[in-house]
Amino acid sequence: RALFQQRHTLTVTMATGVAVSDEVSTSFQKFKLQQEPFKLRYFVYEIKDKKTIVIEKQGAREKTYEDLVEELPENDCRYVLIDLEFESADGRPTSKLVFIAWNPDTAKIRSKMLYSGSKEALKSALNGVGIHINATDLSELDFETAILPAVKKFT
Repeated sequence: RALFQQRHTLTVTMATGVAVSDEVSTSFQKFKLQQEPFKLRYFVYEIKDKKTIVIEKQGAREKTYEDLVEELPENDCRYVLIDLEFESADGRPTSKLVFIAWNPDTAKIRSKMLYSGSKEALKSALNGVGIHINATDLSELDFETAILPAVKKFT
């Protein structure tokens, strides 16, 4: 008698019909703890075939926030999870996990709607990330003027 193991590839699904791949959840658990092979700086997620949120890119631990911004498409949407290191108001080095929804004004309307409507599914899979930022143009991704002030509110 053959035993068949059913592998669940999709977990949380939103009204848009977009689901989060299992790989996203399992890699996130190891990323939170900085366990190999997910001792990384960031993940960039995309919606594949209008159906599934998957990992598009991974940034090595030595990468910076600026490297991440350079990897984002100018005219299309993405989601980002970054382990952001910075100095707290009292001068202590610290880090926070930050979720960024990159939804540029220049993206196609269908893409913007799909990413906006599917964001909660990914946020559910990334349980424990307390800082969520929406960015619609490069000025909203500026580290010193936009990201850092938003993150420091949580320290």
